[in-house]
Amino acid sequence: MRDGVKLFTAVYAPKDTSHRFPFLINRSPYSISPYGEDKYPARLGPSPEMARAGYIFVQQDVRGRYMSEGQFVEMRPQLEAHAKPQDIDESTDTYDTIEWLLKNIPHNNGRAGLTGTSYPGFYAAAGLLCGHPALKAVSPQAPMVDLFLGDDNAHNGAFYLAANFGFYQYFGEHKHPQRPGNESLFEMGTNDGYAFYLGLGSIAEGEQKYYQHRNPYFAELLQHTAYDDFWQARSLTPHIHDVQPAVLAVGGWYDAEDLQGPLRLFMNASTRNPQAPVSLVMGPWVHGGWHGPRGNHLGPVEFGQDTARFFQESIETPFFEKWLRDGQDPKLPVAWMFETGTNKWLTFNAWPPPAAQRRTLYFAEHGGLSFDPPRQKKGYDQYVSDPSKPIPATSFIAPGMAREYMIDDQRQAERRPDVVSYQTAPLDHDVTLAGPIGVRLMASTSGTDSDWVVKLIDVYPADTPDPSPNPAGVHLGGYEQLVRGEPFRGRFWKSFSKPEPLPSNQFVEIHYTMPDVLHTFKQGHRIMVQVQSSWFPVVDRNPQKFVPSIPFAKAADFQPATERIGHSAAEPSRLEVLVLN
Repeated sequence: MRDGVKLFTAVYAPKDTSHRFPFLINRSPYSISPYGEDKYPARLGPSPEMARAGYIFVQQDVRGRYMSEGQFVEMRPQLEAHAKPQDIDESTDTYDTIEWLLKNIPHNNGRAGLTGTSYPGFYAAAGLLCGHPALKAVSPQAPMVDLFLGDDNAHNGAFYLAANFGFYQYFGEHKHPQRPGNESLFEMGTNDGYAFYLGLGSIAEGEQKYYQHRNPYFAELLQHTAYDDFWQARSLTPHIHDVQPAVLAVGGWYDAEDLQGPLRLFMNASTRNPQAPVSLVMGPWVHGGWHGPRGNHLGPVEFGQDTARFFQESIETPFFEKWLRDGQDPKLPVAWMFETGTNKWLTFNAWPPPAAQRRTLYFAEHGGLSFDPPRQKKGYDQYVSDPSKPIPATSFIAPGMAREYMIDDQRQAERRPDVVSYQTAPLDHDVTLAGPIGVRLMASTSGTDSDWVVKLIDVYPADTPDPSPNPAGVHLGGYEQLVRGEPFRGRFWKSFSKPEPLPSNQFVEIHYTMPDVLHTFKQGHRIMVQVQSSWFPVVDRNPQKFVPSIPFAKAADFQPATERIGHSAAEPSRLEVLVLN
């Protein structure tokens, strides 16, 4: 690199020396093992189709990880300028890598592509900004773009406990280049994540017991619980503009980790002076499911086709072939989206679709939900939220953040006294929602802090047949499928940067945006919305008493609180949606 640091890089080149091949680069913090000139990974490239097409595959340990030199910085901040050799970030490391490859690897055609999923997706997104003229195509897949505002770390200020606590046990600090094998693996000792995380006490107590203050990355999370300079510097959002390569942003509707990243990247890259085409693909996938074996179902929810192969053969491979080898133009649309509920692929020339109409779903008395605004002058529902008995995030026992929670049956939640539900009558026609979901919640708490989790749910008719085969014994009649759920931490009701106590027993408007959907509620189904104040252990527990730092809250700080949800003309709780006819 320009500052003298060496990054360990494995290059797998075709034996055919009669042709020139493009580079396809993947930069990772997770080790590019196996190491050694006589060792080969189980597969090369993101898919068998790409391996057969013929590329010079490049894999690299990022700075400070495994066999690479230098210091690792988690989601290293992107710099605005690089005037000195010491001014390095992930875009300069990408630039310098491409420059070295062009000069030192024979039989290349002078073009490079960049791809990666999850954390490597972040490195692809940062590399997108490098400005090297040889970089022609980039596909950030499930990239982390803003860790505090919707990706792995937190959603609207609510810490994603199960996704983060165990992760850092094997994401330890490397003070010098080393091969894998020195990590201490995380052992819960139980498959019941709910019981395990409830037994931790506060997050700080869990950190002391399991990390013993030895993991600097997890310790940083506990010190930065608001959207402060630490998190703002790590956001790629301000930097995603004037992108020069072609872009293929990829995500999954049921990605429990990085659903927001590809949507945010696409929005900024496509609207802020792109120099080449920018496309978005969203399928019915969990995290990385587009490179899974089939992608034809998640739990009991069937999608009716091999969506992963379709993506690999019809979208991903043609994209790179076009831009890295002048292959046949696949003429990708701006957005290639899988519509859940009807299980079909749709294409759009913009996302969200310009034809979608803005509508509002209002909470109503007696558990109703309607596109008509409420008329009653007063009205609310209330429940008592007890942080010592948080609402389970799944209807089944799981060791952590099970990927199936994104489509799980919500009947178990509806039956709890600390959940309020609102639903339409059976629909007399299909209703398709396309785009982000705006939440406008009129809420109050008897405490001074609170979480509110809003869930959009598809309620199946009672006569829906069970899946066949049905080894899990699932009953789909009356199934309440989660379509989208998202928490909001109440202390950020005015600002994510400056948390403030909530005024006790006073209605305030909690407004935020849930990630996009493309889902059809079919005729005979119902649209349901549930509201609750815990979602455990996906989200850590809120004490419901305002404290300076929730990770360091004391046992006495965790107090029951009475929560109220307004549904009157004066306090209308509602969802703002886009309806596609």
